[in-house]
Amino acid sequence: MSAETTSAITTGIQALEPNAKPAEMIAKINEVVEKVNNIKVRDRGPKSERSMTREDAWKVIFGPLKELPHKAAAKELGLSYGQVYSARGDYTFNDVKVGDFKETPTS
Repeated sequence: MSAETTSAITTGIQALEPNAKPAEMIAKINEVVEKVNNIKVRDRGPKSERSMTREDAWKVIFGPLKELPHKAAAKELGLSYGQVYSARGDYTFNDVKVGDFKETPTS
């Protein structure tokens, strides 16, 4: 659990006294459950439907999808935000060069 998530959960929740009654404990548990259920999770876009190929990497780095945001490019190719982010950030597929494929590459 990230520090941000932990902070969001604990903000405003006071600890119970050691001699708390069962009804107080139940109320406190319900309070915590409500806070956890209301935590907003960032939408990073679609989940990956497949592995990224060299051609996909070329498309998002140099090709027709290079101007799209990570999330939009990922959706277009059925990939995850992280796959596109990694390719564009030179973490993966850093051997793909601009001249590796034509402007409209084929499979």
